[in-house]
Amino acid sequence: MADKFPIISFKDADIAGGDATVIYGLNMDIYPGDFIYIVGKVGTGKTSIIRTMIAESRLRKGQAEVCGYKIESIKEKEIPYLRRKMGVVFQDFQLLMDRSVEENLRFVLKATGWKSDEMIEERIAYVLKAVGMELKAHKMPHQLSGGEQQRIAIARALLNEPEVIIADEPTGNLDNETADGIMKLLTQINKSKGTAIVMVTHNRQIFEKYRGRVMVCQNEECTEHSDMADIDLDSTI
Repeated sequence: MADKFPIISFKDADIAGGDATVIYGLNMDIYPGDFIYIVGKVGTGKTSIIRTMIAESRLRKGQAEVCGYKIESIKEKEIPYLRRKMGVVFQDFQLLMDRSVEENLRFVLKATGWKSDEMIEERIAYVLKAVGMELKAHKMPHQLSGGEQQRIAIARALLNEPEVIIADEPTGNLDNETADGIMKLLTQINKSKGTAIVMVTHNRQIFEKYRGRVMVCQNEECTEHSDMADIDLDSTI
């Protein structure tokens, strides 16, 4: 990794979860092309790390740089520009239910500064094809299955060609077969585009089948484990 700079870097960072510190002394470097899991049981700080990455939470101590922005000193007016450099995928999809798939995607592009209708149409067509949903553009979200809605959420995350996709339990509401399809899609995006993926999950089957770096949150720390056998399932779910 000596020839690459990290997209996301935490140095001796204390991570806040509400009014409390949930992770002390986090050190983490995420590079282009990485696929990294953050695992841990409820309350161990997984989602708090994600919130810090998107500048929803500020550091209590230490340093963090995400897509070129220093989180400890980022200005409010800079946060939208930071978030344009990343795609975020949520467990509950967070689609706008009163408009079609195409209108969901158009809303995001216009909100992030796209002006040309022709370029907007081309980008929507491109990301829908990338996630295998090109025939669903005119569907309403309620007409789609859970897996299809999550594919649309991933398409939305790809709109602005992010350096990194942050996925918070993206398979948590899906059955095993559908979850497997979503993992294959994220893996394909990671390998074909070199987009880094940071994924929070509690599903050991996923991070054992689709290998990547694994950060384990427990005992107010989050550290990397290179050996799957070192990860105690009971203490990480």
